[in-house]
Amino acid sequence: MKTVVIIGAGFCGAVTAAQLLRQASEPLRVVLINRSGLMARGLAYGTRTDEHVLNVPAGRMSAFPDDDDSFLRYARREDPELSANSFVSRRLFGDYLEWITREAARAAPAGSEYRPMVGDVERIEVVGEGARVHFKPRRVIEADRVVLALGNFAPADPRVAPEYEGFYSHPRYVRDPWRADALYVVKPDEPAFLIGTGLTMLDTLLSLRARGHHAPIYALSRRGLLPQPHRELEIHPVYTSGLPKRLPATPNAADYLRGLRQELELARSADVDWRDIIGSLRAATPTLWQALSTQERRRFIRHLRTFWDTHRHRCAPALGRLLDAERADGDLQVLAGRVTGYEDHADGVEVLWKPRGGDRIERLGVGCVINCTGPESDTRTTGEALIAQLRDDGLLTPDELGLGLIVDGDYRLVGQDGRPSPVLHYVGPFLRAQHWEATAVPELRRHVAALSAVLQRSLRELARPLATAG
Repeated sequence: MKTVVIIGAGFCGAVTAAQLLRQASEPLRVVLINRSGLMARGLAYGTRTDEHVLNVPAGRMSAFPDDDDSFLRYARREDPELSANSFVSRRLFGDYLEWITREAARAAPAGSEYRPMVGDVERIEVVGEGARVHFKPRRVIEADRVVLALGNFAPADPRVAPEYEGFYSHPRYVRDPWRADALYVVKPDEPAFLIGTGLTMLDTLLSLRARGHHAPIYALSRRGLLPQPHRELEIHPVYTSGLPKRLPATPNAADYLRGLRQELELARSADVDWRDIIGSLRAATPTLWQALSTQERRRFIRHLRTFWDTHRHRCAPALGRLLDAERADGDLQVLAGRVTGYEDHADGVEVLWKPRGGDRIERLGVGCVINCTGPESDTRTTGEALIAQLRDDGLLTPDELGLGLIVDGDYRLVGQDGRPSPVLHYVGPFLRAQHWEATAVPELRRHVAALSAVLQRSLRELARPLATAG
């Protein structure tokens, strides 16, 4: 029986497993390996905090592009009053992902096998038309095809002068706020300093308040921009933008900004909300991104990325109101600037920071520092063992801008010799290197469905399956 091993059991891993089992025309073994025991959860949907809700309405969170209401039907089992525009808990979405994998395994061709496994994959060897997957504790599985469905890595430590880098080993510093036990070090009556003001900051604020934290929270980023909220809507808006067709044949980041501002002015005069303009560019974003030269992509990342992310990746309306209330009460103070260093004392930490546009170093005493800069995607330097092994063996090519990995049109990893692997595939947020939009469910589900079709075709072309060992 042919075997596909999927490494990573977040959204992409779980849905890839479900799609393969749903589409299989003959018995198939699908092995889903996850580092933790939380299958079909990942970082985003493993939370048990009910205040953590989806950033996309329920009607647009189906795992399957050919069944838009799949998740909504499931969610209505818990609450029949939910609508397509409801923002529901991430916990419920994680339950849904578990359910679709079980249902797909139940409906797969007779003799098929779905095997979720817990382990930390250390190494992959490509052998002939297949691969050997080595993972702890001392196990090996031979596979016909391997899918890396790795999600986001822990945030990188913010840059500071070398004499302050030692603080990143201090118990009052939290590098990864998503780690299960990360926030236990935060005392409820001590101020917290959060580096970053995006969606990770918002999730961390919610987690702290849910744990009874009542002291002030300071959040700092280079520009001090907060996520914009969605609107409360009865129906999903439809707006067709003509902007992509009006851009020059050889565009640059400045052209994109100029064109978007003109489109927003036209929309404002027609009483169209700016969110509809941003949303209308969703399908065209990969084409727009691919039209930019490497130099222009770098310019966009440096000057415009933060503005784009805060307007494109929005939070639920209720969370937008919560942010407003926290700021109005003074419980959350948002700062624009950068951290320059830290001084730890017996009773806390003194953060040294420089306000944006100023030269004077400010000092702020807090109980702890939490890194909320968002996930790390630079596969050129990451210390993740599996990525490092594949990189060192020349089996993958990091993107030169530090956004992810290079794959071909069939999601095959491109080796450092420039050739796509016949065995190794990737799907997940590291597709951002080539598509830019590759972090939200509406985009990722299409990539997963396309990859599943590629794998089915590839497996049919195999001369024979490999045996399973270990």
